[in-house]
Amino acid sequence: MRDLSLHILDIAENSINAGARNIEIGIDENIKKDLLTINISDDGKGMDADMKEKVTDPFVTSRTTRRVGLGLPLLKLAAEIANGKLMIESVKGKGTKITATFQLSHIDRKPIGKVSDTILTLVAGNPEMDIKFRHKRNGYKFDFCSLEFYEKMRSEGLNSTEILMMVKKHLNEYNSKIKS
Repeated sequence: MRDLSLHILDIAENSINAGARNIEIGIDENIKKDLLTINISDDGKGMDADMKEKVTDPFVTSRTTRRVGLGLPLLKLAAEIANGKLMIESVKGKGTKITATFQLSHIDRKPIGKVSDTILTLVAGNPEMDIKFRHKRNGYKFDFCSLEFYEKMRSEGLNSTEILMMVKKHLNEYNSKIKS
């Protein structure tokens, strides 16, 4: 995967496949500590301790449609290449939290990419889910909650297409502010 936003999308899709109804995605760029942290947590089916230990092996997957699972192994590799690490917390029946850290200034760290497109894709494909997103950088903080956004826009009488266009506009504004 060429950028971290695609890793985020892949892990979030794993959450959806695990039956999650709520997903929280956080990005924290701490320039003083030279640290980039990405958190993705869900309330899906979770993993038992045995699966949690094996899940970063590319030849271990819970899917029945294929024999390999590359999402977590590739994210782990991307983090380790950039002096970081991947941590997994999971409780069977409760959910999973993935934390990937990276040295922010590392020359081999993948670019973050266009996270706004990732969030829009998740929201558009899963309007019944609560997708929360937070990005902190240089004192700027952006928060987004899909269900709160939908409720606010529906109260204004907008339909689903109009709401998605508003979500896109809101995320594009975030995208322009976070880069400055």
